[in-house]
Amino acid sequence: MNEQQRKEQSQIKQVDAADKKSGQDKPLSEKTSADFAKYFETTYEPPNLNKARKRGRDKVNVHYDFGIPEDMENIGEGKKFLIRTYGCQMNEHDTEVMAGILTDMGYESTSDTNDADIILLNTCAIRENAENKVFGEIGHLKPLKLEKPDLILGVCGCMSQEESVVNRIMKKHPQVDLIFGTHNIHRLPQLVKEAMFGKEKVVEVWSKEGDIIENLPKARKGKIKAWVNIMYGCDKFCTYCIVPMTRGKERSRRPEDIIQEVRQLAAQGYQEVTLLGQNVNAYGKDFEDMTYGLGDLMDDIHMINIPRVRFTTSHPRDFDDRLIEVLAKGGNLLDHIHLPVQSGSSEILKKMNRKYTREEYLELVRKIRQAMPNATLTTDIIVGFPNETDEQFEETMTLVEEVGFEAAYTFIYSPREGTPAARKKDDVPEEVKKQRLYRLNDLVNKQSAESMKTYDNKIVKVLVEGESKKDPDVLAGYTERNKLVNFKGPKSAIGHIVEVKITEAKTWSLNGIMVENTVGVE
Repeated sequence: MNEQQRKEQSQIKQVDAADKKSGQDKPLSEKTSADFAKYFETTYEPPNLNKARKRGRDKVNVHYDFGIPEDMENIGEGKKFLIRTYGCQMNEHDTEVMAGILTDMGYESTSDTNDADIILLNTCAIRENAENKVFGEIGHLKPLKLEKPDLILGVCGCMSQEESVVNRIMKKHPQVDLIFGTHNIHRLPQLVKEAMFGKEKVVEVWSKEGDIIENLPKARKGKIKAWVNIMYGCDKFCTYCIVPMTRGKERSRRPEDIIQEVRQLAAQGYQEVTLLGQNVNAYGKDFEDMTYGLGDLMDDIHMINIPRVRFTTSHPRDFDDRLIEVLAKGGNLLDHIHLPVQSGSSEILKKMNRKYTREEYLELVRKIRQAMPNATLTTDIIVGFPNETDEQFEETMTLVEEVGFEAAYTFIYSPREGTPAARKKDDVPEEVKKQRLYRLNDLVNKQSAESMKTYDNKIVKVLVEGESKKDPDVLAGYTERNKLVNFKGPKSAIGHIVEVKITEAKTWSLNGIMVENTVGVE
């Protein structure tokens, strides 16, 4: 469950000699987008983090008029696309939208880079190791681009919203044809057209609050589980996070549009939907014409005939009593709650600008437990935030024990250029941070294993997603509380919710046998 620890980072910033064209030229790290404007003749709208930080009061417009331009409707006939996705569920969902657009343009999906006519890297900007992976992939694709000059290679997503990233691509990676951001995915047909017929690189990155584009096509992965965006952006400005600059301000979809989408998914036979938002609990707070929040939306979706409804990612600051009240109704509203705490120290939380204290977080947990005694809580935790003391780290350890998290995504702090935390001098040795991560992971693993033991010999309901990656004769799926279960059963069970008796509990998964009289499986 824990993400692999990122590689140790050097504390000394060095300028590569290759970054300089001449003795008089500025190093790459000091260049701005304006220095590269001369390279472009096609679309050129570079990112601007300073502009993105400014939260204007402009009205968020909702557009319902998306369509593929007539001259691009069949441009992809006989051609294929490949999209590689890095990062969070929001990126995964963005990929589904881009795949839907390209499919409507006539392209077919492929998993083979050699067959692709368009390759898009949908990127994440949260951690440095994700950025390194993308640049590694760009390098790997260079020989293919030389072999196939007509191949369109594009970089999109959150990394594209960062000036330093775009500048690096423009300077060092001429094989990239197309760069676009998170706000203009709906313009993919026009951007592909310019990349096809223009002579220069296409760059279009909007550093703005953002609008909402409805009616976008989606090529969803599978027919069992679906992502549904309910809002975009984030206004929390945690000091370590670049997302508010890459994704824009918080803006909520209209409830009627969300409810209609969920109803359509239910009609198509989907068994589970996950409502998505960078700060999903802030849903509706930007509405000026009504009082309607996430709890109200969940209450309405509660009445739709779809077996399972989840939501992510939560921010404790906005997790209100109304939402707890609605979740306690149960039914298709599941009581697995992912509630990122990031640190157990109030002092560190203040430095992170999380806007809650340790005590307030624990009070929220108490309320959730009171309303839903069997709720499963998971979390995100950062260790090694600049100047974190041993005592502050111990506060995180005691909070993890007190809450009893059954799983956690844990990370060593990774500085992101353009965030306030990246400017802080850090006096904590890297080896100390690594030891803290090891200790935290040991505790989380212990708690996970203990929670799994409680399932031994019990019957659980499993949404079967497919075959196990390790053994095609074994089926795999998730319980209502998001526990992975492996069991033997007929292939006809895939896509259904079946009952499984647990025979073995492991640290991160369960083994079992399917109950033969499970209803709904032929």
